[in-house]
Amino acid sequence: MAKKFPHSYEVCTCRHVSLGEIVHAIKEKDAKTMGDIQDFTDAGTACRCCICEEGDVGKTPKELYLKEILAKISKS
Repeated sequence: MAKKFPHSYEVCTCRHVSLGEIVHAIKEKDAKTMGDIQDFTDAGTACRCCICEEGDVGKTPKELYLKEILAKISKS
């Protein structure tokens, strides 16, 4: 999943938060919940479309969502 995306990939376009920042929050700052990720990075705090596919009201679905990233990295 996330391995095919560069760390510079912008997951949250509203807050300009990259995949690398999210991975850092999970691995280095011990973010375990969506709230933790939001606190550490601000991702998902504006329009919230980047949190999950079901909540994405944008015209074009995103390729990567915060919940997917958190679930995948938490399993590692």
